Amino acid sequence: MRLPVCLVVLLLTAIVDADDRAINYNDDIKPILRMHCLKCHGDDEAEGDVNMQSYTSFLRGGGGGKIVVPGRASQSLMFRAITNSDPDARMPPNSPPLSKQKIAIIQKWIDTGLRETATGKSLMKARSFKFTPTANAATKPNGAAAMPKGWPAIKVPKVVRPFPVLAMAASPWAPLIAVAAQEHVCLIHTGTEKELGRLAFAEGEPHVIQFSNDGSLLLVAGGKPVDSGRVVLFDVRSGKRVAEIGDELDTVMAAALSSDQRLVAIGGSGRVVKVYSTIDGKLQYKLSKHTDWITAVSFSPDGSKLATAGRAGAIHLWEARKGGIMLNLAEHKAAVRAIDWRAGSKLLASVGEDGKIIWWDITDGFPAIVKANAHPPARPPGTFGVIPNGVLTASFSQTGFLATTGRDGSVKVWSPDGTAVKGYSLNSATSVKVSSRGLLAIPISAALSFDGTAVISGDSKGNVRFWKDVRFWTPAKSSSN
Repeated sequence: MRLPVCLVVLLLTAIVDADDRAINYNDDIKPILRMHCLKCHGDDEAEGDVNMQSYTSFLRGGGGGKIVVPGRASQSLMFRAITNSDPDARMPPNSPPLSKQKIAIIQKWIDTGLRETATGKSLMKARSFKFTPTANAATKPNGAAAMPKGWPAIKVPKVVRPFPVLAMAASPWAPLIAVAAQEHVCLIHTGTEKELGRLAFAEGEPHVIQFSNDGSLLLVAGGKPVDSGRVVLFDVRSGKRVAEIGDELDTVMAAALSSDQRLVAIGGSGRVVKVYSTIDGKLQYKLSKHTDWITAVSFSPDGSKLATAGRAGAIHLWEARKGGIMLNLAEHKAAVRAIDWRAGSKLLASVGEDGKIIWWDITDGFPAIVKANAHPPARPPGTFGVIPNGVLTASFSQTGFLATTGRDGSVKVWSPDGTAVKGYSLNSATSVKVSSRGLLAIPISAALSFDGTAVISGDSKGNVRFWKDVRFWTPAKSSSN
């Protein structure tokens, strides 16, 4: 049967209107609740003290608190309940799961701000994170290098035990190091070892810290395991947030900011690398070649390439703008723990649980220098078998020296030609910023100060250690404060 043309036009108009108008509680959510939820969560019966019968009672939540978070379906208890993969935990109970269409409507309603009516106001908090990359972002600043100034004090959470220093980074142009702590990042002067300020990271554990090439921005990435993850960009001078990127369902384990400050790459347990625009936060492309967790990502200093590494031992090299594959770097036989580019963008260093440090010539993917047993642990008396000798972190200075940490409990520095310059045990540090119980700790982060006067390391018991006046090289003149 053929429909009259006028009726077809009316039907199409109705569909367009439904698509264009704002998803809201009265028109879209209440009908779904009536069919699936109100029998157990309505005026007659409110299990868990959750009553969805009215908009007001819905927003109030239940005994466990609010069940929806405006703008964040992924963090809303209700959305998690209706999408739970476990049939015994999924809502509604003892019923087939909601259709994909209904789930999509609920998700869009939450993500667009929980409007009550089509003309109602979104409950999402107004935010202004419009980001503009710094002029000449990839180069040395013309004036004084960025240093913290006048940061407001923040409330530091109490911890039962010292929080491990999961990440740290040194400013490329200033006597400044950023150190991961519980739900915040601490900034320390590398010369005086005095604390200069703290940045709140309410997202959770900071797993990645990186300064921009000009030192004006600080990238902090991490989150809450099996819950959420995000990347935040801070202005180093003011301490203000200038961009928030990503909304992951697990901690961000790997993240990097491009040299022009326009792209952020993130990765983690999802096995997919996502590359976002910092300007508008939109996803630019995905990279799905890895078969296991993403453990490290890094943009080349010239901004043309992106290196990614994973727990399966694979390293891939991509074209940074479009995500086209360039090289597969296969040499590690276990998880790759860290990668870092040397200035000049022609050489990439990688370290892994197989005990290797590899300097890659990325013109053709050749492993130019390989240290097969870089951090050999001492064998305790009476032990047999293989002793773990993994290399955990790697960080280049601007002059090509490489700092690494290993399961042998030491920090090492390597010259540009791959020669070991010096190794440091944790108890040989000239100063310890944070005290802990005993010295049984593993160094899990390290950096070289911008001026070549200090090696800094963070360990698994929350200590930040300094080895001063090491001077392996003569740094170029900088514009430090």
